[in-house]
Amino acid sequence: MAYINVPEGVPGIRSLVMFRPETGKPLYDLAQVLLRGESPLPEADRELIAAYVSYRNDCLFCMKSHAAAARCLYGDEIDTVDDVLKDMHQSNVSDKLKALLHIAGKVQILGREVKPEDIEAARKLGADDREIHDTVLIAASFCMFNRYVDGLNSFTPTDPAEYEEMGKRMAKGYTPPSNK
Repeated sequence: MAYINVPEGVPGIRSLVMFRPETGKPLYDLAQVLLRGESPLPEADRELIAAYVSYRNDCLFCMKSHAAAARCLYGDEIDTVDDVLKDMHQSNVSDKLKALLHIAGKVQILGREVKPEDIEAARKLGADDREIHDTVLIAASFCMFNRYVDGLNSFTPTDPAEYEEMGKRMAKGYTPPSNK
């Protein structure tokens, strides 16, 4: 049960946004820009970064929901998400994406953990400034989202089918839930 009085049965951040729409709308707007807005990184990769950071933060709701969205966006390459969450270094994603996930993992620990050599390694593998920027901002934002969801103990469903449905909805974009 959530630590505050939120709509019962509404999972994760959605219940928190419904509790306080004036702060929730900017959070959803940020997610929309980061995960669906213009970027050289494909939407599936951005969702994977969100799921990876959430996995590292042990935020089950965010990890499962964003992993589900990434699976939808990867289409036929559905196993990519689970491979990365199992062992990013042994996964079948590109070396460039591995370098970006490595940076995201460092941001998850502490922003100052990202070192010039991490950035240089990503650049050598083809990452440009925008891809590096977007990776760091997604990672930092998801640390905040994860702490928001878990810090208020929002409802985390256990049924995988619920996440599959969330993933389908999230793959289309982010809009705040109505308060009704």
